[in-house]
Amino acid sequence: MDRMLYVAMSGARETFLAQAANNNNLANANTPGFLADLQQFRSMPVFGDGHPTRVFALSERPGIDFKHGSLAHTGRSLDVAINGEGFFTVQAADGSEAYTRRGDLMVDVNGMLTTGNGLPLMGNGGPIAIPPAEKIEVAPDGTISIRPLGQAANELAVIDRIKMVNPDLTLLRKGRDGLLSQENGEALPADAAVQLATGTIESSNVNVVDVMVDMIELSRRYEFQVKMMKAAEEMGRASTSIMKMT
Repeated sequence: MDRMLYVAMSGARETFLAQAANNNNLANANTPGFLADLQQFRSMPVFGDGHPTRVFALSERPGIDFKHGSLAHTGRSLDVAINGEGFFTVQAADGSEAYTRRGDLMVDVNGMLTTGNGLPLMGNGGPIAIPPAEKIEVAPDGTISIRPLGQAANELAVIDRIKMVNPDLTLLRKGRDGLLSQENGEALPADAAVQLATGTIESSNVNVVDVMVDMIELSRRYEFQVKMMKAAEEMGRASTSIMKMT
């Protein structure tokens, strides 16, 4: 009974964690450029003194779904999407460089060009600052031009160029903030071959139908494991009663 109870208990715990990861994917179904987390279960032997006669369930994230989301044309000048492989470079909360495919750009109150969730977008020399301008244009190669206040329509000034990278996907890890970085923590060099689709935004790659199906399956799996724990408890009580009778 103790083996049955241990397997059911660890399975219920890991199913709860898997449901949390699945819910995070669902919560970001409408987040531009979001890359879903993959999830899998496996059994692991318990090592200790003697032979490993017990196992426990383990839920793990084997990787990231790097499939691209669909592109939607918005016509907004600051909506940009990576055309093919590659990532934007942003400044994470700790000041380090991180990578994302989120391209719903905006200019904050301090004149910094940021993603929709407020992360500064990196250029050739650091975070990109936009001077007061009547118009902002982003070229397919990431070059940012502005028409300064009071200038003619043909008076454009180049401000900076968005830093875009194209790393080896096997060397990337995803943090709790949803941003990608290299496993060794080093910054990547800019890749001039990465191009943009302007006036376009990339949606999340989360398949809502699949996520909902997984949610139902995980919920039923959790209920089944709880029933197994109750069954183990009842079997234990029955065994105790038989021992008392003898």
